Amino acid sequence: MGDVQRDVQLAVDQLIEQDAERGLQVAVYRNGEQIVDAVGGFAADGRPVTADSLFHVTSTAKGVASTVVHGLAADGILEYDTPVVDLWPQFGANGKERTTVRDVLTHSAGVPAVPVGTTPEDLCDWDKMCDLIAGATPWWEPGTRTGYHPQTYGYLVGEIVRRATGRTISEETRRRIAAPLGVEEELFFAVPREALGRVARHEQPDAMHLTAEMAAQMAGTVPFFRVLDGWTAAPLGALPDAGYCNRVDVLTAEIPAGGVMSARAIARTYAALLGPVDGVRLLSAQRLRDAASVVVSGEDAVLGFPAKRGLGYDVGFPGPLDSPTLFGMAGSGGTAAYADPQTGVAIAVAKNRVTAGDYSTFTAISAVVAKSL
Repeated sequence: MGDVQRDVQLAVDQLIEQDAERGLQVAVYRNGEQIVDAVGGFAADGRPVTADSLFHVTSTAKGVASTVVHGLAADGILEYDTPVVDLWPQFGANGKERTTVRDVLTHSAGVPAVPVGTTPEDLCDWDKMCDLIAGATPWWEPGTRTGYHPQTYGYLVGEIVRRATGRTISEETRRRIAAPLGVEEELFFAVPREALGRVARHEQPDAMHLTAEMAAQMAGTVPFFRVLDGWTAAPLGALPDAGYCNRVDVLTAEIPAGGVMSARAIARTYAALLGPVDGVRLLSAQRLRDAASVVVSGEDAVLGFPAKRGLGYDVGFPGPLDSPTLFGMAGSGGTAAYADPQTGVAIAVAKNRVTAGDYSTFTAISAVVAKSL
């Protein structure tokens, strides 16, 4: 793996020694070959992080979920412009009948919210969440704006997959991604109980705890925290903080807006989008261009920030690796995974210190990787 492996491992060791992180994984592929497999720190109770340790990577997993849909499209099982109601008739309630799979993938479906009182137990109930989303009134006309769908994205994509194939998104992920790439034990939306011993325990800096008072103060300026007719994109009882990420019911339930994965498995997935990895390529070059190019852009109606999105991936990410062709997803806890067709590089960072909105670790690691390109 050469100098880049050495340099990234040194950076990981420094982050752990400085107590900036508790446990950390970094995996990097270039042109289908793994060039970095670096770990450091502790997963839980003195148990060191290994390359196959599992981390709740929150929304970083959305890119994996999106990849499943692209596989279905490549096989002709659905099309991006297929109306969701053709697969899921109940979803057409309250003005959503023209919503397409493309709208879902671009966070343009208009249903980013769940009821204010939504709990982790609710999120673990697949049928309940799908029924709620199917009956929801959209915040905007589907397809006319993009606005990040924090939790509902997973149910939308997952139910589309289930209706189209008769299989859960976990089953399709294993069939289409994990098994072909040899990462069946490292890529989960629902962790099997026998694998729970490999899941890192997450921790939350005191300064990162969000109170109801803080959310109320931000509601007027950050659309993510607004409440409309009793629905919100940010239900306080179900925000993915450390406590949420450590819950056994959450870890073992299908909640595919997030996932429990290793950095190696995620990076390998993105590498196989760019080109063959040990003979496995997940998408053709043309389909990848269609999926990873900017499809929608403008101010995000939920986050309030500028957004550029492809079909299920964000395009670009501030930092040393940023480019017009960089695509991937970042998670609320500071994890991230991105790939760039121009450089052939795919990178994933997983960690168990939840740093909401703080991607300084990913940026630091990216700077080391960028020097080797």
